[in-house]
Amino acid sequence: MNILALIPARMGSSRFPGKPLEKILGKPMIGHVYERVSKCDLLIKTVVATCDQEILEYIESIGGEAVMTSSHHDRASDRCAEALGYLEKKNRIKYDIIVMVQGDEPMTHPNMIIEAVTPMLDDPGILVTNLLGNIENIEEFEDRNCIKVVCDLNSDALCFSREPIPTRKYGKVEMKKQVCIIPFRREFLLRYISLEPTPLEIAESIDMMRVLEHGQKVRMIPTSYNTFAVDTAEDLKRVEELMQIIIDKQ
Repeated sequence: MNILALIPARMGSSRFPGKPLEKILGKPMIGHVYERVSKCDLLIKTVVATCDQEILEYIESIGGEAVMTSSHHDRASDRCAEALGYLEKKNRIKYDIIVMVQGDEPMTHPNMIIEAVTPMLDDPGILVTNLLGNIENIEEFEDRNCIKVVCDLNSDALCFSREPIPTRKYGKVEMKKQVCIIPFRREFLLRYISLEPTPLEIAESIDMMRVLEHGQKVRMIPTSYNTFAVDTAEDLKRVEELMQIIIDKQ
């Protein structure tokens, strides 16, 4: 299959403006993401989708590829769909699976992409997957920047929320989070952008709620890797410390 990775990134984050070019261990965060994703042998191409000239210029300066998209997208999935159309026309190719990797996931390991895509290769009925990570403590569980998820018995998502779900009142229920490595089948990504934005999607600012509210399924795939996204300056410092520890152990 022709599998494309798209990394949406923009400077205008409401929670942390300019974060793609903020440095981690001396390198802009988007550079870490691009280089790590590019190392996955399953992919035939990795491209950054951005609406900011400075991000495009940085990616090109390290020998990478980036495309300019509209600055009016509210959802990363919409930005990726626009980039897909441009790349298919430019390269005269139809991609089968588009892996969206958020530009604030600098701890991404190439094998995480394999984890997320493999179920789609094994089961043609799966239209979109997300990686599923463990929430390690109550602070992370209550952090609105951490997207929590609960699943049914088939490992399909029931709901995503920035609020603490599920309840901890009764019994011991595992706390899980979305890890933003999200493969779409091409046709489903194009269908996604044709769907009307939905109330919970807008309220939560979570792309996958559009999928669920329109009655489609999101298969959640547990990852064996422990990663943390960067949503704030405090997250940046924490992730830098964790990445340094990993480097020191190698």
